[in-house]
Amino acid sequence: MLNRRKSGLAASVIAGIVILFALGREAPADDLANTGYFGDVAIKGYDPVAYFTDDKAIEGSPAYSHRWLGAVWHFASAKNRDLFIANPGKYAPQYGGYCADGVSLGTVTTNIDPQAWRIIDGKLYLSYDPGAADGFETKPNKVVDSQKHWSEVQSTLMSDKLQKDWQHLPAD
Repeated sequence: MLNRRKSGLAASVIAGIVILFALGREAPADDLANTGYFGDVAIKGYDPVAYFTDDKAIEGSPAYSHRWLGAVWHFASAKNRDLFIANPGKYAPQYGGYCADGVSLGTVTTNIDPQAWRIIDGKLYLSYDPGAADGFETKPNKVVDSQKHWSEVQSTLMSDKLQKDWQHLPAD
């Protein structure tokens, strides 16, 4: 009975994704925020707004948090949290906070260093180390390549998430 339920649920989810792609839309972005390997805190608890307002990486606080894209985002102040809530697309890192350099190569690099970042054309990009962030900034083709590969990487992430969710369905 449980296997039949899992199979039916998996088939329904896959059918929904296929329909979304057939209609020319991307799969839902829910739960595509990078939370690392453990927990559900985005970008290791760093404040995404501070990169723009303070021009540096600042750790956020659970006291100023907001849930978005299936993750908890921390902020250094209520003001930063409210700025984010008003316009998350302006402040959220590109590619859900996954390593932008990895995305430029068509791969997923979950482990990022919040201190390895760049704002390019008003968008925040995170990387796995300072050298990758430097390379991402100095080679304009990296931004173009990451934009080109993102839908492929996003599909991989969604597939991995569906497989993980399917394997962890609660028993009756």
